[in-house]
Amino acid sequence: MSSFETKNFGTVSYETGSVLEFPRGLPGFEDRRRFLALQFADSKPLVFLQSLEDSGLCFITLPILAADPEYRLEISPEDREVVGLPLAATLQIGADVLCLTVLSLEETGPTANLLAPVVVNISNLKAVQAIAPDSHYSHQQALLPQETVAC
Repeated sequence: MSSFETKNFGTVSYETGSVLEFPRGLPGFEDRRRFLALQFADSKPLVFLQSLEDSGLCFITLPILAADPEYRLEISPEDREVVGLPLAATLQIGADVLCLTVLSLEETGPTANLLAPVVVNISNLKAVQAIAPDSHYSHQQALLPQETVAC
C-alpha cells in the first residue's frame, strides 16, 4: 500500500495497481500523468481525479451515465490506440471503459463536459480525455434546470 498527501483529502492510501495513467496527460496538464480515482460515501456519485504529481490538482468528475443516461461514446482511433482499446469494437461503458465527465461550476450552475469525457480502459487503467470534435455534445452541458439553480 502506498500513500499520498493531498491538499483536499489529507493522506490517501492506495494500491499501486489502482493508479490511472494518462500517457499524454490531460489538455493543459500534459505533464500530469498519474491520477487516483477517489470516491467517498458522502459525495457519491462524484469521482475525484487526484493527481499523484501535484497534491493540489484534483478534477471533480461524474460517471457520464449519471449526467446523461443515453450517452453515446465517440472515441477516435488515435485515442483508442493510446489507451489500448480495439479500433473497431463497440465499447460498453462500465464493462470495457470507465467514462467520466469533468464538472465545472458556472454562474448559471454546474455543467458537465460531455464533448470530451475522460475514458479509462478498465483492463489496463490507461486513460485519455477523448475529445470528439464531430460530436453533438457540449463541453458545458447544464446539469440542473435553470429554475432549480436560483437560491
